Amino acid sequence: MINSSTASGILDRLGKASSAEEFFSLLGVEYDPKIVNVARLHILRRMGQYFAQEQLADAEEGEIRARCKAMLEQAYADFVASSPIEQRVFKVLKRAVADPQGAAAFVPLTELK
Repeated sequence: MINSSTASGILDRLGKASSAEEFFSLLGVEYDPKIVNVARLHILRRMGQYFAQEQLADAEEGEIRARCKAMLEQAYADFVASSPIEQRVFKVLKRAVADPQGAAAFVPLTELK
C-alpha cells in the first residue's frame, strides 16, 4: 500500500490522466506519436503490469516519480522493439496464440441466418 502523503503526488495525477500522452507528459518521457497511436493501450497495460510488481509503500515522492518514469520508459521500449501482437499483453491476443484453430474460425455470411 501507498501511504496517503505519498499518494497525493504523481500517482494521483497519473490516476486522473485521460490519455497515454498525458502519462508521457507527466513523467517527462519522450515518445514517437506513431508508436503511441498504434500501441497506446498496450503500453499502458504493460506499465500497469510493471507497476503491480513494484513496492512503493515507503518510497518518497521523487523516488515514486523516477520509478514510474522508468516503468513507462520500459513499457514504451517493449513496443518500440516489437509489436502488440508479439507482446500479447491482452487476454484476447494470448488466447489467439494458445488456440490458433479457434482464432482462425471463419463463418461465411451465407451461413448466418
